[in-house]
Order: sequence, then C-alpha cells, then structure tokens
Amino acid sequence: MKKKALITGITGMVGSHLTDYLLEHTDWDIYGLCRWRSPLDNISHLLPRINSSDRVHLVYGDLRDYLSIHEAVRKAQPDFVFHLAAQSYPKTSFDSPLDTLETNVQGTANVLEALRKNSVEAVVHVCASSEVFGRVPKEKLPIDEECTFHPASPYAISKVGTDLLGRYYAEAYGMTVMTTRMFTHTGPRRGDVFAESTFAKQIAMIEAGLIPPVVKTGNLDSLRTFADVRDAVRAYHMLVTVNPVPGAYYNIGGTYTCTIADVLNTLVAMSTVKNIQVETDPERLRPIDADLQVPNTAKFRAVTGWEPTIKFDKTMRDLLEYWRERVRSGQGFLTR
Repeated sequence: MKKKALITGITGMVGSHLTDYLLEHTDWDIYGLCRWRSPLDNISHLLPRINSSDRVHLVYGDLRDYLSIHEAVRKAQPDFVFHLAAQSYPKTSFDSPLDTLETNVQGTANVLEALRKNSVEAVVHVCASSEVFGRVPKEKLPIDEECTFHPASPYAISKVGTDLLGRYYAEAYGMTVMTTRMFTHTGPRRGDVFAESTFAKQIAMIEAGLIPPVVKTGNLDSLRTFADVRDAVRAYHMLVTVNPVPGAYYNIGGTYTCTIADVLNTLVAMSTVKNIQVETDPERLRPIDADLQVPNTAKFRAVTGWEPTIKFDKTMRDLLEYWRERVRSGQGFLTR
C-alpha cells in the first residue's frame, strides 16, 4: 500500500521544495496542509496535479484551530509528517509576539495531539530552528545540540517551545517524533522578509529600473552558515526514512560560513548593474540579533549519512534568477 505524507505549510519555500523532492524520489501520496487564504505562488506548478488528484492533495486548516488540524490528520492518515508550518519571520515576531507564540507553540501542540489521537504510528518531523540558540558566545562555536538555548526574539522563544513539545510527545506517548534545528537555508521561493532574499529582490528591481540603484539593509555583521533549501529537504526526507530515532534532535546546516555583508557582496557582484550603493535602513534592524549561527552537524551526518552538495554561489545565483523572473512577470512588489 502506498505511503502517505502530510506536510504542514506546503505553500512555503521549504514545503513546496519538499513536495517537489518527494514527488521525484518517492511514490508517496502527499497531503499538504494550508490555510484557505494561503498564497499558492510556490505551488503554482503543482496545481494541475492537485486539480486531478495526482498524488498531491490539499487539506485546509489553521494551526490555531484544533478541530481543523484534527480533521486534516483524519483525512490524510499519514505515515510520515513534516511539520513545517509556522509564523517564521523573526523580525515580524517583535511586532506580533502573541500571534507568533500561539501559532508556533499552541499550533505544534495541536498537530501533535491530533496525531496522537489519529495517527500515533506516524514518523514525525517537527521543525524547530537554529534561532533557539540565539546569542551564542564565540567559544561555543560551532554550535552542537547541547548548546544552551538563549533565544533572541519572540520567534526564537516560540521555537524553543516547538522543540520541547516534539521531544515531550516522543517521551510521554512513545511517538516517533524527531526535532530539527535547521540553520540558515535559502534558495528560490525564499520570502522577501529574509536578508539574502530581500537583497536579491531589490537587485532584480534595480536591474528592471523599478527602484534607484540602492540596496537597503539591516545588520550586515551577523555571521551565518548557509545551506540550500534543496539540500535541506533532502535532509528532511532522510530524517524520517534513515534510522528514525524517537525523541532525537539534530542540528542541520550547510558548510559555507560568511557574514551577511559577504552575501550582499556576492549578489551585487552577480548583478548587471555596476553602480549599486548600500544603505542601512533602521527599520530592518532587530532589537537584538542572533549574530553567530555556525552549526556542528556531526550528529545528524553520523546517523543519516547526509551531506550538503549545492554550492553557495549556485544558491545565490538561483535566488537572484528567481527574483528576476518574478520581476519580469510584471507583478508589483513592496520595496521591503
């Protein structure tokens, strides 16, 4: 009998890429949880499959509405679950902390409780975040799984709750739930509220003559290790299929470490416009920042054998081309 996967947040960058990966590399049927009002841009290429019920099915619900989550799980009856849906923007969480906490903490509890009552045997991936580690002193780099949590935003605090809920359901109810702390991952379909994606979008708009040749930035000194989203979703598939360990928690991330300034310089160097200036925008600065995000991923690699394969320059080039294509389509964009 065919296996079934439930992906919460299928319309997001990661959810849409994970769907693409599973369609190509498995024969599973895929149920994607989304809100009725969710933009479908990232899965527009999948709409013919969805319309004809060809392995991809949408189920509607909201993480904050337990009854809708219960019904979505009942419909899907999943063998595998990838809980990716979240209020995922750290900067936004400073303006909407209660919404972030309710969506991410209570929402995760709703998903796990619905699974406990309907699909207790499912293999479950709960996606936390490297942001749980927050403000890490240099002497603790690279960050391993046992590093102390020191969250630096309401979003990060919510992901601490997400992380702990995953482990709790594994230990309390014997469910096969695993938690990941994925470090910075990006690529095509990345939301424009994230640094590297807003840089790429602004450059594409500059090239099209839509805005002056000035890229507005936030904190350029933050240090990040980058992975490609397409490597990330391959890791998530391996997480649930290669030696899944109930209650396990893993750091996952790439190998290319640089400052946000280096990211900007890479993208600017790829542009066809050669006189681009840079300007700090106070509105893009967080009150505090998790500014040293460098992972130790040895534990996950040892268990699964996963290795990232996509080079940083390809990730950035693909991200920039993604925004060029969107700008060429004639859509209107905020200049955020």
